[in-house]
Amino acid sequence: MKFKIDPRTKLYMILIVSSIVMMSATTPLQWTIRIVVTLLPILLLMAEKRYASAFLFSALYAVALGLTFFFLSEGSTGIIKSLLTGYCGIIAQFLPALITAWYVVRTTRIDEFMSAMEKIHMPDGITVSLAVVMRFFPTLREEYESIRDAMKMRGIMFGGGSPVRMVEYRMIPLLFSCVNIGDELSAAAITRGLGGKVKRTSVVALKMHAVDHLMMIGFTAALTIFVIFKYFR
Repeated sequence: MKFKIDPRTKLYMILIVSSIVMMSATTPLQWTIRIVVTLLPILLLMAEKRYASAFLFSALYAVALGLTFFFLSEGSTGIIKSLLTGYCGIIAQFLPALITAWYVVRTTRIDEFMSAMEKIHMPDGITVSLAVVMRFFPTLREEYESIRDAMKMRGIMFGGGSPVRMVEYRMIPLLFSCVNIGDELSAAAITRGLGGKVKRTSVVALKMHAVDHLMMIGFTAALTIFVIFKYFR
């Protein structure tokens, strides 16, 4: 089942999940809350039929959690074990925010995002910057895939095993493409009147539904419980 979630709810999800992961989890209840708020965007990705991303994030998060709990339960001794424990702990702590941000970027259209930012009275400077960033990375990915296909047609696979050729044949064209993509996105934003003095209109009619209110209440309750049991118990 596909849920139509308001962009404002998605932005609120990023805010809550980022706030929770910035605080360390030391009890089973806190870890449970963190895992639950991580599973929700993964389930939403599956609802959007983005199964590859959902599976990749699920596997990565599960492995990081498993290694973290396993090594911490036995105590970290040795350089390699300590480094692996710290690395997995960092992934387990910050991956939830990355998953949520990925879900928001991949499932939100720019016109919906702009309309939502206008409704919450966000300054145009922040709105335009975020809109350009949201379009930059998907466009950059498409550009990299085009460069990769061009290299395959020329029989160049990973620079023929040479790191220098890898940088020459793929990274340098990608860097030049980044400059062009930034200029084109900036020009497109100006052409569409973003950042102008006149208030823009939008054909997108955003409306909060029951699922949006329930998700906001749920995320607010999760953050409240997390803070209470961490700092007041």
